[in-house]
Amino acid sequence: MGYVFDFKDAQDYEAGLDTPLNRYCMDLELKLFLKMMDPKPGQRILDIGCGTGVSLVPLLDPDLGRLDLTGLDPSPYVLDLAFDRLGERVDLHRGTAEDLPFDDNAFETAFFFNSLEYTDRPAKALEEACRVAKDQVIIAVHNRNALLNMLRRFKGYFLPGRFAHARFFGIWELKRMMANILGRVPVTWRTTLQFPFLRGPWAAWTENLPWVQRSCFGTLLVMRIKPVPTFRTRPLSLKIRTRKLYTPRGLVTGYRLGD
Repeated sequence: MGYVFDFKDAQDYEAGLDTPLNRYCMDLELKLFLKMMDPKPGQRILDIGCGTGVSLVPLLDPDLGRLDLTGLDPSPYVLDLAFDRLGERVDLHRGTAEDLPFDDNAFETAFFFNSLEYTDRPAKALEEACRVAKDQVIIAVHNRNALLNMLRRFKGYFLPGRFAHARFFGIWELKRMMANILGRVPVTWRTTLQFPFLRGPWAAWTENLPWVQRSCFGTLLVMRIKPVPTFRTRPLSLKIRTRKLYTPRGLVTGYRLGD
């Protein structure tokens, strides 16, 4: 099951969202997250480890069209806060990422938003996400190669809190895990918050540049996996054997029918 948020964790997480810097960081993270997901009206979307519902709020935007949203989390405390935030617009379930209570291909998209870090068996959680999602799986995690996350990991060794229980992932580690599950499938990744200690219009503009988001040092790593294998084809030359045309005996030069 992994680490389950208690009441204090849920309250601390909500309180942290109220600071100007955290709101700025969350806005950039959600913007990249939506860009990578690219939801379409009518799609069924599952948030695995939905927490207090912050990652589901942007998907309720009327401009995206109506989406069939489902959230799942093992903590009753964060689910209570998620229901307060989302109401009945999202179908909320209590459960674990390693054993999803849904049928195969029940959703077009399944995603993790800062939740894979708290699972005991991340590979099993990814396998379950691939089972229930028929089009794509989105993984948004704390990038282990980012400076801010290095500080969070160091702090977690000495101080209690959710980061003391988190496992940080790198790009190639996730790609290797997905290759072990699905083989060679299309994988796309981007990062954001290259400069987490700066904020403002110019910093946000820089963060949203496509070539900046290709850096492997951003604080948030967002990866899109399409669970459909691709095959490389090689054109083959077509060989045609030509045969001599059949000539009737009567048409042979110097020969007449009846002779």
